[in-house]
Amino acid sequence: MQINLNALITVSFTLFAVIDILGSIPLLISLKEKLGELSEIKATLISGGLMVLFLFLGEKLLNILGVDIQSFAVGGSIVIFILGLEMVLGIEFFKSDKDAQASVVVPIAFPLIAGSGTLTTIMSLKANYNSSTILVAILINLIIIYAVLRSLNSLKRLLGAAGMVAVRKFFGVILLAIAVKVFTSNVQGLIK
Repeated sequence: MQINLNALITVSFTLFAVIDILGSIPLLISLKEKLGELSEIKATLISGGLMVLFLFLGEKLLNILGVDIQSFAVGGSIVIFILGLEMVLGIEFFKSDKDAQASVVVPIAFPLIAGSGTLTTIMSLKANYNSSTILVAILINLIIIYAVLRSLNSLKRLLGAAGMVAVRKFFGVILLAIAVKVFTSNVQGLIK
């Protein structure tokens, strides 16, 4: 299991930007207030399980559906691009279920943390990076997710409203650039 540090940083940062745990702080705080207690460990473990499951079994699912990794990566890059636009422009293209009465698993672990954008990104990254690098990047992000979930109130005070908007927009621009890179590195293999 050989991991290139530059690749690990790129993959970790990409997942961090897509998961957008910092940008989700306002929604997480609202859900925590409505749900009462928030099981940080449960939300972290379930979202991590979904990501790891999709990392190792996502390709088999694609094969069953007759889709190759490059096609999925190009499709995924478009989704990543749209997520980046959402973050930069403040427009919501993808609607998520914000039902406060649902369990912690549904609104927080899925789709908020390990949603379609995250799972698509994991599959898109597999086209350019090895599974061990992605797995370590997922684990790094799970540590960050857990830390953020544990310190929601402190983060709210620290960042303030303007700080949360700035962080979200910054990661949106990074996502747009990553989407273009994934698209251009995979689309040539599809054009015959």
